[in-house]
Amino acid sequence: MTTAQSPVDLAVEPTPLALLLLGREADPKSERGVECPGDLPSPSDPDLVERARAAKEKLGDKVFVLGHHYQRDEVIQFADVTGDSFKLARDAAAKPEAEYIVFCGVHFMAESADILTTDDQKVVLPDLAAGCSMADMATAEQVAECWDVLTEAGIAEQVVPVSYMNSSADIKAFTGKHGGTICTSSNAKKALDWAFEQGEKVLFLPDQHLGRNTAVRDLGMSLDDCVVYNPHKPNGGLTVEELRAAKMILWRGHCSVHGRFSLDSVNDVRERIPGVNVLVHPECKHEVVAAADYVGSTEYIIKALEAAPAGSKWAIGTELNLVRRLANRFAPEGKEIVFLDKTVCFCSTMNRIDLPHLVWALESLAEGNLVNRIEVDKETESFAKLALERMLALP
Repeated sequence: MTTAQSPVDLAVEPTPLALLLLGREADPKSERGVECPGDLPSPSDPDLVERARAAKEKLGDKVFVLGHHYQRDEVIQFADVTGDSFKLARDAAAKPEAEYIVFCGVHFMAESADILTTDDQKVVLPDLAAGCSMADMATAEQVAECWDVLTEAGIAEQVVPVSYMNSSADIKAFTGKHGGTICTSSNAKKALDWAFEQGEKVLFLPDQHLGRNTAVRDLGMSLDDCVVYNPHKPNGGLTVEELRAAKMILWRGHCSVHGRFSLDSVNDVRERIPGVNVLVHPECKHEVVAAADYVGSTEYIIKALEAAPAGSKWAIGTELNLVRRLANRFAPEGKEIVFLDKTVCFCSTMNRIDLPHLVWALESLAEGNLVNRIEVDKETESFAKLALERMLALP
């Protein structure tokens, strides 16, 4: 939530893709393209804030609004809790009295909330077009084909799947069915340690960068221990020998936000701001992570800045909405916080959840109309929950 002082100017230059990145246009390659039924309020409606407040008050304890860290301030102000995707899903599960869970995030996050909440609770995503390009880079059909490739190579019995939380319910279910676990960016090392106790190799889905960074930085593997499986090439673009020699089989997926940061970004900010601390998310490319001073999850980034001394300087490599919010929050403490890149780097699909969509969803629920419900089928839910439970049992 913004503070009373003037917003901090992070000197970020908009690009020709700004409208897309702000969620005002559609990307058919990364979004589901599902329109909300009914008429959305106009973004210029001066009463949007009051309408949202009134609808939320009318619903009372029947509604629980979750706001992901990457959401706009206009949406975050109405969140009952904020956090990363898994924290929010667990927060929802801890509120069984709430009939409606309005998840201001993206599709896979709402699926996880539905998996972890009771059958009586209904999870709502204000805009069904809020997908996740990373999650969509691994489909159930592609992963099943990959498993066939591993089977034909004679190594499937040695492979334990580990899937990032940023994956669809189908991929989580595949992971549970094949003896694997889920991980977050905070506990990826623990998940990989567990997996290598179960088998000799890991199939890491769907973010290659988190898998590679964890294996090399935290487990001491070499880059040669990792291969990238490309679902768009025969046999993943790999030979049988390469598959048999690899310890980490990384899915060819990435985050469209964190993948934008480059080594040039790091070098440039160090030249511009002497003494700056570079802090990046582990979804960034390996060369960016290797050049950074600190690496950690969204929650880690927030805690690091909370503990930072006054007068310290920080360049943050994660989503711009969060960086701006943190820059404003810590400016009174004399902490200088800048965005690692010079160009706009919003999460385009996350930004589809704007105030008009939130108002529409809340007013619809207040009128007794259930809209945009996210519901995972029972079989998928069962195996996905098994994988999540394995993660929760990690030491």
